[in-house]
Amino acid sequence: MPTRRSFLHTTALTGAAAILPNALWSATRPAKDKLGVALVGLGYYSTDLLAPALQQTNNCYLAGIVTGTPAKAEKWKKQYNIPDKNIYSYQTFDQVANNPDIDVIYVVLPPSMHEEYVVRAAKAGKHVWVEKPMAVTAKECQNMIDACRKNKVSLAVGYRLHHEPNTQEYVRALRNGKIGKIQLVSCSAGYYDSRTDHWKQKKEMGGGVMYDMGVYVLQGARLATGEEPIAVTAQQFTARPNVYKNGLDETSMAQLIFPSGARAAVQSSYGMNMNFLHVTGSKGTLEMAPYSAYNGVKGEFMDGASGKIDHPYEVPWQQAKQMDDDADAILKNKPVLVPGEEGLRDIKIVEAIYQAARTGREVKIG
Repeated sequence: MPTRRSFLHTTALTGAAAILPNALWSATRPAKDKLGVALVGLGYYSTDLLAPALQQTNNCYLAGIVTGTPAKAEKWKKQYNIPDKNIYSYQTFDQVANNPDIDVIYVVLPPSMHEEYVVRAAKAGKHVWVEKPMAVTAKECQNMIDACRKNKVSLAVGYRLHHEPNTQEYVRALRNGKIGKIQLVSCSAGYYDSRTDHWKQKKEMGGGVMYDMGVYVLQGARLATGEEPIAVTAQQFTARPNVYKNGLDETSMAQLIFPSGARAAVQSSYGMNMNFLHVTGSKGTLEMAPYSAYNGVKGEFMDGASGKIDHPYEVPWQQAKQMDDDADAILKNKPVLVPGEEGLRDIKIVEAIYQAARTGREVKIG
């Protein structure tokens, strides 16, 4: 978790060098065949998955870092041979506007900090990737979208499964009617989190399982049906009130209604291990298990339909594929696979689920 402690930042620009307007800076950038990525926040996901994945990518590479911890900065500098001029603190972050080595800012911070750093990155004229959940509120998501649009930079949300071939295969098969009309979806994603003082246990930082594992199950329901839910009921609880305080959800369950009449039951938890997607159609069923694991996704069609879904790969292949796809979109000036609007749709549903759980009533989703 970033502390925002300042530390000495060596840079080619000394003193109070002015930051170039991003339009002018963008115009002076030479064409590239590989994009430089700066990771903002060096927690587990950046350290164990994104940085190793960036050693496998073809269209982008690890060019810089932003951290509030001097010891991390020194370690990453040595491990990945990062130049001093590409290492920033949270206080010096805006100077990235003057750095031609860095094309993309990947925001990997607690959700409560996403809006600030996405907007700052956009104002610096850099393309932006942001981890899920996109933000804490739909309003924050829209502000991020607007900032990137205004500054003419790309915005992609880190939904790795959209880039994952097993996921792409089952979605394609369902759209082609392999199991007929979708009638019922059940999706669960959870693990036992033994931590007690992480941002995921702090409401003010965007904690609560619905923002984290909950996004996976919403994606499962939306991808399976190909629709957006129109209403939701929900229940939330915790078995560890000393850890998940003030009503923070350790476990969330929601029931979604879709325009076609399809229904979905989704469950997410920090208190139990579960990972599957079960889709019932008029002509067969689909079972994905595991459905969203880092180390592999696989499934099978049954009960009137047949066929296995199992493209093997190694960790952190999913993250490498995601970043290569998003970098390729930028290089070729084409739409990214998961734009900010997709993250916004999920957060609108998350907000409705919290409202439904709080009131005990069905909530309509506009």
